[in-house]
Amino acid sequence: MDFAITTLAERPELAHADFPDTWPAFSLADPVGRAFFAELDSAFPEFTVVATEADGSVVARGHSVPFALRVEGRGELPPGGWDEVLLWAFKDRRTGAVPDTVSAIDVTVREDRLGHGLSALMLDAMRRNARDRGFAELVAPVRPTGKHLEPETPMAEYVRRTREDGLPVDAWLRTHVRAGGVIEAVAPCSMTVSGTLAQWRDWTGLPFDTAGPVLVPKALVPVECLPERDCASYVEPNVWVRHGLA
Repeated sequence: MDFAITTLAERPELAHADFPDTWPAFSLADPVGRAFFAELDSAFPEFTVVATEADGSVVARGHSVPFALRVEGRGELPPGGWDEVLLWAFKDRRTGAVPDTVSAIDVTVREDRLGHGLSALMLDAMRRNARDRGFAELVAPVRPTGKHLEPETPMAEYVRRTREDGLPVDAWLRTHVRAGGVIEAVAPCSMTVSGTLAQWRDWTGLPFDTAGPVLVPKALVPVECLPERDCASYVEPNVWVRHGLA
């Protein structure tokens, strides 16, 4: 199946395409994501890639953002991962800082087109787009797609697992490495979601009535429940991957 890939800067009408959200409900409550994710299309259209099929319908979307990494006070990929790189990118846009790096933010594929290799195509499109715009590196705070099946396994241990061919066991990490990415580090607090117990019950359908870790479907690590304080918190680790674009 053939797909056409372009940026929103080239086809701004695709910004309003009906595209279902596949993130877990609790992830949508991340305050940084709530503040900035919906603004990506308008703020960085030249770094948003979309895939369409023959009838013009959008089947995949990938967001990335330019930011200044090699400046005073930064220099290293942040432990705050996804949240922090979004904050950096929007701050740099507001202050006029000159970006030197591009970070992938997400790749979403329409459910009926999963299994067609679109995730890899979108990653390649983001790499090529960053390179064509003069950047030498694309980084990504990767959310490993299989980690939610092992929420109690430390991310550092999960990331070290490889197949006989030396590639990561995790499919999404494997896609990045095959594309030329190098796994650099765990971002231990890449996304943080806190809420009342009532909110967590609404997001998950679970009782959240016992103190301690709660295993939540699609969560990469357990959610910490504190009934005496009527709150629960989820701190998601991701994995920083670097892609050289030379």
